[in-house]
Amino acid sequence: MSALFPFHGGLKTVRHKTESNQTPIQAGILPPRLTVPLRQHIGAIAKPLVQPGDRVLKGQMIGQPDGYISAAIHAPTSGVVSAVDQQPVPHPSGLSDLCVTIESDGEDRWIDREPVDYHRLHPSELRQTIRNAGVVGLGGAGFPSAVKLNLAGRSEPLATLMLNGAECEPWITCDDRLMRERAAEIVAGLQIMAHLLGPAEVLIGIEDDKPEAIAAMTAACAGTSYEVRPVPTRYPSGSVKQLVKLLTGRETPVDGLPVDVGVQCFNVATAYTVYRAIHCGEPVISRVVTVTGQVHRPGNLEVLIGTPFAELIKQCGGYRDGVERLIMGGPMMGFALHSDEAPVTKAANCLLAAGPAELAAELPVLPCIRCGACMDVCPANLLPQQLYWHARAKEFDQARDCHLFSCIECGCCSHVCPSHIPLVQYYRYAKNEIWAQEKEKQRAEQARQRHQARMERLEREKQEREAKLRQKAPVRTEVVPHLDPLISVPSPTKGEGSGQVG
Repeated sequence: MSALFPFHGGLKTVRHKTESNQTPIQAGILPPRLTVPLRQHIGAIAKPLVQPGDRVLKGQMIGQPDGYISAAIHAPTSGVVSAVDQQPVPHPSGLSDLCVTIESDGEDRWIDREPVDYHRLHPSELRQTIRNAGVVGLGGAGFPSAVKLNLAGRSEPLATLMLNGAECEPWITCDDRLMRERAAEIVAGLQIMAHLLGPAEVLIGIEDDKPEAIAAMTAACAGTSYEVRPVPTRYPSGSVKQLVKLLTGRETPVDGLPVDVGVQCFNVATAYTVYRAIHCGEPVISRVVTVTGQVHRPGNLEVLIGTPFAELIKQCGGYRDGVERLIMGGPMMGFALHSDEAPVTKAANCLLAAGPAELAAELPVLPCIRCGACMDVCPANLLPQQLYWHARAKEFDQARDCHLFSCIECGCCSHVCPSHIPLVQYYRYAKNEIWAQEKEKQRAEQARQRHQARMERLEREKQEREAKLRQKAPVRTEVVPHLDPLISVPSPTKGEGSGQVG
């Protein structure tokens, strides 16, 4: 086994994996209504291509990518569009966003699907196919994969293509089950990515508490140069920068990306959707979601995008008594949903029905005692205590100088704080304030540029008008009287015409 390079900090957490990973992935039911958000990715929201009353087929594009960093959205089933409007979406704010609501006709009729021979496509055509299929990072980030698969302009070839199967957060097992059951398809998608990126090596990182997934992926990689590397079960080993350090020993720059050190990383579920897009001609219209916690039958469901979370809970036997909070994602980095009627999105990897046992007790916040426990567990090797003081004092420039934006919001610091300070909330607050200030500066600069452009335009128009007036005005010539040289003109006498007064 190749050497590993441990990252700083991290936690040993209670895993809670066996509650949901003991049974195969189940197919989700077809709900009568699907609410499909047009913003399920980082970047610009997709432009709606349908109107109320339109009939759509399963897999039909209903949202077009708008700009380079954007992603397509597709109809998860056949039916009739009933609305294109603002609907509640899964977000910490509880706010609404633009969605397409589809009333299912129950027929689940597909568009015409054709596999693609990617070896015959130009790389730009292959990336465009992946873009049009709506493939984004399914590990939670939601970044458009076609953008990450484009390394045009880089002078150096990619050193390492990495597949992230760590799944380090407690309770979540959707990637574990996907690797156990569909390893061959994941590796087929990985081969397409390797075809586009041309890396020197391909590594697959999986936490060592998933022996079945490790065995399945190792078998699927037989005959290739791809290497499956088990990594220690330590949260947050699945965070990209930490996994890059673990497997390669390379440190991602503070304000940089893994690609800056020659590494590009994708989630295993993303590789699976690349396979479906190219080999099956199917866009991203479903995903595997872990449903766990205080439900009667925890497990993993492959559900259509836009399905209400309430349908997932119902399919898993309903709530047990004592559910206090419904969390999308895990207990460390997830967020509470305002309603179980919110729809499943591409980023929804887990639905945790949390009771008192799954939630940290809400204890009174005490003053910081400067114990340094937060610093010891910070996987980004930051100074959480200093960040807290700067964020609390609204000293945002100082917080930025302490590398605030290198914080991955993993929650390790909050988890170990003996004073129960919600440190991550302070960091999020500071980041949001800085982003708001940056947006305000951008708006002010845009207003200044517009004003300057207007003044320059007015001055230019004024000069053009004056030039036109000068061209239209007649040329004035001065008439000089002709004097005959033979006629003598007497000189003025004294006092006559001389300006003298007698």
